[in-house]
Amino acid sequence: MASFRVSFLSLLQFLLLALASVEGASDERNTFIVHVQPQANHVLDTADDRKALYQSFLPDHGRLLHAYHHVTSGFAARLTQREVEAISALPGFVAAGTRNNSLGSGDGVIIGVLDSGVTPGHPSFSGDGMPPPPAKWKGRCDFNGRSVCNNKLIGARVFDTAVGAGNGTSSSGRPLSPIDEDGHGTHTASTAAGAVVPGAQVLGQGRGTASGIAPRAHVAMYKVCGLEDCNGADILAGIDAAVPDGCDILSISLGGPSVPFHEDSLAVGTFAAAEKGLFVSTSAGNSGPNYTTMSNEAPWMLTVAASTMDRLISTTVRLGNGLTLDGESAYQPDFSATVLHPLVFAGASSTPDAKFCGNGSLDGFNVKGKIVLCERGNDVPRLAKGAEVLRAGGVGMILTNQFIDGFSTLADLHVLPASHVSHAAGAAILSYIKSTASPVAQITFGGTVPGASPAPVITSFSSRGPSTLNPGILKPDITGPGVTVLAASPFQEGPPSLGRQTGTTFSFMSGTSMSAPHLSGIAALIKSKHPEWSPAAIKSAIMTSADNTDRSGSGMSILNEQHMAADLFAIGAGHVNPEKVINPGLVYDITPADYIGFL
Repeated sequence: MASFRVSFLSLLQFLLLALASVEGASDERNTFIVHVQPQANHVLDTADDRKALYQSFLPDHGRLLHAYHHVTSGFAARLTQREVEAISALPGFVAAGTRNNSLGSGDGVIIGVLDSGVTPGHPSFSGDGMPPPPAKWKGRCDFNGRSVCNNKLIGARVFDTAVGAGNGTSSSGRPLSPIDEDGHGTHTASTAAGAVVPGAQVLGQGRGTASGIAPRAHVAMYKVCGLEDCNGADILAGIDAAVPDGCDILSISLGGPSVPFHEDSLAVGTFAAAEKGLFVSTSAGNSGPNYTTMSNEAPWMLTVAASTMDRLISTTVRLGNGLTLDGESAYQPDFSATVLHPLVFAGASSTPDAKFCGNGSLDGFNVKGKIVLCERGNDVPRLAKGAEVLRAGGVGMILTNQFIDGFSTLADLHVLPASHVSHAAGAAILSYIKSTASPVAQITFGGTVPGASPAPVITSFSSRGPSTLNPGILKPDITGPGVTVLAASPFQEGPPSLGRQTGTTFSFMSGTSMSAPHLSGIAALIKSKHPEWSPAAIKSAIMTSADNTDRSGSGMSILNEQHMAADLFAIGAGHVNPEKVINPGLVYDITPADYIGFL
């Protein structure tokens, strides 16, 4: 069996989870069931009449989830506690409360994470209030004699032969450590099953309480990746250890080139794991939006695409002609909201490909004191573009998409004031620059904005099907949150100019590496409630209960990066709906023997 090398499936700009609420509990949106009593003057002859009445209680459109017509008078909507208090004063209001189907928190389930390691002292891996792991747990905690594992982080092992001698020691003879030196593994593990941590935020953004999807599940880390990449032999060794250790779920935010399943170490290892009852969640890849760009195509894996959440880290670009255009950036420094700076397009330089703002591309081009318009792409990292603008003397950057990325923007921790805008917005900015001899602009920052619409939207980087190895397999299987996800980090985030910061460290990351552990956590919720279900049954429950429409309640299809209806090769069965997976109504099962023909 040929070995292969794989890379992290994240956009390594230090952008990620944890279901962070915004500005504390009073501003956190939850699903409320609101009971109302129609007033005598309300005419409710039709369902539309009743829906219009319910809508009159809501602060804006896009909140209504269900309008009840027969068994009760009321509706379900996404509201904050403050908003519920406000509508409670309206005529006709009776009561409101939160209800769910008791999803649970993943109690008793062990999630094995194959990644770059873990940060054991982070509060997201606190064992406070956690029960001991199940008696079946047989794993180890290899932190070189340090007693850092607990009832949350129950195990950690190292299989990174890139820096080792193959016997648990480094080439220098020192014991290898599962400590995360990259940040990727800490992020993915806390996304799947991190403990509840109040006060999470990244440079003041996404502020709230962080939690993994399954906060009562146990975590075991298998470090199979170093700072550069991950070796197929190490990944197979990690899977080989996770099975007898007693893991229930494997969360694998890794992937590589498409090769026949029998030559793919990851596919072979996960087939054996699935055969022994382990559920496997993997990343679809970050090579979209072109078709046939998938990783992890085997039918026994859950292959997860990436989509946005209904939250923006907002910026606004205002041009000298009065036009305003929305964008995103996680770094939101003090930057004058009244001063208009000269605006220049980097592509006006005579240097080839200067429009992409690569290293050294702005030499000899006057950008001092100016906001520079740069284009996304050309293998120049987004943060490096801002670094080049800053080096050349620019005071700000507008990063515009090329057509292929459409409306997909990312909230990066840039090194200077910046705004990432859509292709349409970038075209408007470039048109303005060309229309006047002295173009000017300013960038203002709006902070964290919940309730963004449309959402979810398939992001441009998310890899697409169909499977090249077997076009009869629909891939990806599902989509989940994978853009600007907030989760645990070993490191302080932000540009060096901020200096040292204090407090618990979190980061934003984007990638299908971030969406896969969301589904690992959801699989843990199902396994906790239905321990007898097979991996195929869990996968079926996730797919058959998925949503194909967005959160607006209007019935609009989930969109892609061009804001057109996303097709099956982008979205799979749809966007995961955690509230439905426990009781999907219909579950299809399959035996491992039925997969053998694919090997």
